Amino acid sequence: MRRASSAAANFAAVTGSDTGREPGSDTDRSVGSDTGHGVAVDIAGLRVSYGAVTAVDGLTLQARAGEVLGLLGPNGAGKTTTVETLEGFRRPSAGTVRVLGLDPVSDHDRLMTRLGVMLQSCRLYSAIRPIEALRLFASYYPDPDDPEALLDRVGLRSRARTAWRKLSGGEQQRLALALALIGRPEVVVLDEPTAGLDLDGRLLVRAIVAGLREAGACVVLTSHELTEVERVVDRVAIVDRGRLLACGSPAELAVAAGGTAEVRFSAPRGLDVAALAVTLRAPVREPEPGRYVIEAAADPGLVARLTGWLAERDVGLADLQTGPTGLEDVFLRLTSAARSEEGA
Repeated sequence: MRRASSAAANFAAVTGSDTGREPGSDTDRSVGSDTGHGVAVDIAGLRVSYGAVTAVDGLTLQARAGEVLGLLGPNGAGKTTTVETLEGFRRPSAGTVRVLGLDPVSDHDRLMTRLGVMLQSCRLYSAIRPIEALRLFASYYPDPDDPEALLDRVGLRSRARTAWRKLSGGEQQRLALALALIGRPEVVVLDEPTAGLDLDGRLLVRAIVAGLREAGACVVLTSHELTEVERVVDRVAIVDRGRLLACGSPAELAVAAGGTAEVRFSAPRGLDVAALAVTLRAPVREPEPGRYVIEAAADPGLVARLTGWLAERDVGLADLQTGPTGLEDVFLRLTSAARSEEGA
């Protein structure tokens, strides 16, 4: 078993499930009931392997009814495998998964009528029209939503009778979202729901997610757009190499990361951060190419020293922001530290 990173250990207060139970424990579980104690998704000690490759390694995580949980991680972190296991398309190698108290594999048919899934890439018959697709999917559920109403809800009324192949990428995403909602699901899994969407589309997704939360549904979403995630989630679970690094609200993770006031700005990559730190009298990091973080409050003197240092080097300043540690920085710190320690 890989050794947990010290950075991840610093997040112990907000890591793992709400119950604090150890992976694989059955304490406070209510398998066979709908949502024992409000728990809609319950993952305990999940391990999924493909031959010699372990995609998910001892993951323990919960999400409750009326909660939006963001599942974040770099490519290859195990997010897709975890989501596919929730849907019953992957069988655990070890551990347990329950969705609404049901086993996604053995209770698959029962679960599918209560689970809505929006895949990152959705393909339909090239000639099918949005209204036809919604009516078809509605026939699969005992109490479906109104297809006509859903067309309006996702902004596709004017494209109701346009063939799938003629829809834009964003319009296809909107239809995929509508198809995920047609069965009035109690748990909704959204895989990269804002990918390819313009601002209007992103605002639409935010409103729909907020409505699902208000209606008491549990929403689990994956995304690489961390700014969007921060706007809609209640909690975030950060995973890498199949293991949970941290779980909590964005604010909790920022505090656990030692979040303090900081200044963020964009400039050409590769600045001499050590020299800049001396000038600013504050630590400076470049967490990703061209994006810099100064770990200090944005007082006028610091900003003046920053702009002066950049001007001396004929470097432009862009996207100056101030505030506490953001989700992007927490994510980068955790995943970078975990991989560095694993390599060591």
